[in-house]
Amino acid sequence: MRNIYQDVTDKIVTALDQGVAPWIKPWSSSGSADVGHHHPYPINAITQRPYSGINLPLLWTEARLQGFTQDRWLTFNQAKKAGGHIRKGEHSTLAVLYKPMEREEQTESGQPVLDENGQPKVAHFGILRTHFLFNIEQTEGLETLNETVLETESSDPFFPNAAAESLLRSSGAHIIHRFADEAFYHPIRDLIQLPTKSQFHDQGGYYATALHELTHWTGHHSRLQREGVTSPCPFGSPGYAFEELIAEMGAAFLCAYAGIRGELRHEGYIDSWLGLLKSDNRAIFRASGQARCASEYVLNLEQQRRQTGMDDSRCMNDGA
Repeated sequence: MRNIYQDVTDKIVTALDQGVAPWIKPWSSSGSADVGHHHPYPINAITQRPYSGINLPLLWTEARLQGFTQDRWLTFNQAKKAGGHIRKGEHSTLAVLYKPMEREEQTESGQPVLDENGQPKVAHFGILRTHFLFNIEQTEGLETLNETVLETESSDPFFPNAAAESLLRSSGAHIIHRFADEAFYHPIRDLIQLPTKSQFHDQGGYYATALHELTHWTGHHSRLQREGVTSPCPFGSPGYAFEELIAEMGAAFLCAYAGIRGELRHEGYIDSWLGLLKSDNRAIFRASGQARCASEYVLNLEQQRRQTGMDDSRCMNDGA
């Protein structure tokens, strides 16, 4: 059996080799943040369940490389069962199914291993299985499922996105805006500095940058305690590239949640990401998992604020 880790890494390395960031959503969105009706992530066209984890960059990559405009996917059998079929000559897209498993631990002689309470010890592990999907645009006979949502884009170069603003405010992060040519997160001061909104060409660039820095912010020792933030690595090192990979993917996940088309902010990092992924075929899985944890941390803070009705105004700070 081929190594799934290697297959996934090869796919992402191919995209990066072509200068395509596989975690940037390839289609524009109406900007709706009504998550109940609009799924920001790739979803299964039949069950409506969103894909997660490593499948996000895999499916986003394929959509971008193939020019698909929709983020809905299904299996060969699902298409057949729904009364349609996959068009002749269409190629499937690799996805990964992670199945959590457990089994009782046993000694070499087959006896159960007991814990301090005399209960059998249970080992938890997961099985990775390859899963083959097709985009809804590769099907025929499923026209009722294949209705393209008309998309509108604001002509205003900067139009605040309510969902993204809410994520930034709810975090409670100390954010300052300065007319400067740099954006960064400072772990010791626990501070995010951004250029002013007027310096950005469009809203996507601003929010992708802000949410990238907010993803770094989640790694602080008082939050998720990510090594790339608590013990910063020198520029250009594998550890530095790994934390930047997490931040870039985290920003993409949060941009998707807010219905924003984010652009790759750190094109200069592609070479260091390629080096990291070519030397460690599990790095992209770990980075994707940590980016997902960071995104969920930010989304949970917003959820808590909604529940407690916390005052928004004190969270965002402009000026020095």
